[in-house]
Amino acid sequence: VQLQASGGGLVQAGGSLRLSCAASERTFSRYAMGWFRQAPGKEREFVATISQRGDSTYYADSVKGRATISRDNAKKAVYLQMNSLKPEDTAVYFCAAGLLPGTFTSGAYDYWGQGTQVTVSS
Repeated sequence: VQLQASGGGLVQAGGSLRLSCAASERTFSRYAMGWFRQAPGKEREFVATISQRGDSTYYADSVKGRATISRDNAKKAVYLQMNSLKPEDTAVYFCAAGLLPGTFTSGAYDYWGQGTQVTVSS
């Protein structure tokens, strides 16, 4: 499975971004999808995940209420809408695919995109 993340950029605090992740796999709907992020000097951390059919979602406490993960299996894509962005949201955001839904650990995901940079200025 090849994943291509996009949609990052420079935004002011309080602004919004919508990240997208396009998959090459025909059987995209087999995979739970997740978003992770990694800030400079920090470990990669979980942001959000969505089940194969999109009926279950989970969020990190740090983004809960500000982020919405969604997917379109027909388009083989997953999205992360981020609102009320804060400088501490600055990171490279990665999308990932795995077979187990509801997992928060990076090791549970088998395929990773290349990442898209999100920078939030204060």
